[in-house]
Amino acid sequence: MIDLQALAKECGLDFYDSEIVNENNKTIYRIYITKNGGVTLDDCEKFSRLLSPILDVTPPVNGDYTLEVSSPGLERNLKKEEHFISSIGEKIIVTLNSKEKFEGEILSFEDEILTIKTQSENLKIKFSDIKKARTFIEW
Repeated sequence: MIDLQALAKECGLDFYDSEIVNENNKTIYRIYITKNGGVTLDDCEKFSRLLSPILDVTPPVNGDYTLEVSSPGLERNLKKEEHFISSIGEKIIVTLNSKEKFEGEILSFEDEILTIKTQSENLKIKFSDIKKARTFIEW
């Protein structure tokens, strides 16, 4: 297994997440990186150049694929505890395993409990009850 966090650190970056998706009959291996001050195109290229030779030896999937390296963006998926913690103060849409949806601002994430401020209350949600979470920007 490739230590993507260690590789990102070599480039002065942080590994955020990765995913393998199929789009238009193509397999894409996406890696998301972050950096204080924002990720630049040069950062993505530098990380990609460091990672590509390693993936030639240890591919992430069988068969052909395309490597994409980018920032997770302003509106991004939150999957790990550290994603929620680093997004405190941001607006979020949360879908629970029960299919209920909530929108609000992240107030805290402690002891696997997410607290968001909705229009009517402060809501506490167990991390294990979250099916999907995503930050969003009000335009």
